[in-house]
Amino acid sequence: MWHNFEIFAIISVVAWILAIGTSLSDKMGKIANLTAILGTLSLAVFIVLLWTNLHRPPLRTLGETRLWYSFFLAISGYVIFKRWKIKLMLMYSLGMAILFLLLNYLNPDIHSKTLMPALQSIWFVPHVIVYMIAYALLGLSALFGLLGLYVIRKDNLKEDFVLKTDNIVYVGFGFLTLGLIFGALWAKEAWGHYWTWDPKETWAFLTWAVYLIYIHFRIKSNLSHKKVFLILLLAFVVLLICWFGINYLPAAQNSVHVYSS
Repeated sequence: MWHNFEIFAIISVVAWILAIGTSLSDKMGKIANLTAILGTLSLAVFIVLLWTNLHRPPLRTLGETRLWYSFFLAISGYVIFKRWKIKLMLMYSLGMAILFLLLNYLNPDIHSKTLMPALQSIWFVPHVIVYMIAYALLGLSALFGLLGLYVIRKDNLKEDFVLKTDNIVYVGFGFLTLGLIFGALWAKEAWGHYWTWDPKETWAFLTWAVYLIYIHFRIKSNLSHKKVFLILLLAFVVLLICWFGINYLPAAQNSVHVYSS
């Protein structure tokens, strides 16, 4: 199915570009809504067709997870846009979704249809999907962090903005926690241990811990908004290392997670 990816990607990219452009005008709000949804549906159809063609969930490779990340970024950004009328969120989320589709176009992953025994588990699909949802939401929270630092410089930060940032982090952190739990259950089934401090597991725990630190400082500390936003950005850097940066570290070469690289 990867040879058909270009068709669906073009539909999504064109639709999302139209959504970004028309979202700038209040008079073209309906077009922005329709094109944002159209682009997302196009990607959803491709994922379903790819799943059917491969006879397995398309969640094994980095390229396949990029598809899901684009999909959930588009959905998350659209929901936030509808909920809080933040046009920049829609523009950013669709722009990043386009970027990840372009990465897949330039470097498509084509692998065998079969899954190794460790991946033939009921926990495989929920583990990866909830992580992709978490990564999409926490990626959007990172943008809020950047915006927060900019607004602080302008001395115009409002508590409502901070609360919105917190809400996105809370939901993303919830999915991140589910990902850890599902991963532990999967590890127990596949390898006989809930946790082995594999390099990927270590960085997954570090990611979870840094976001927990952010939440702790927001609830229990008088730390300045500037510092907590910096913690939020640091957390996203750790997340990126956990997702794909770890694959380039020497310590990860013997990891049981190398099948996802």
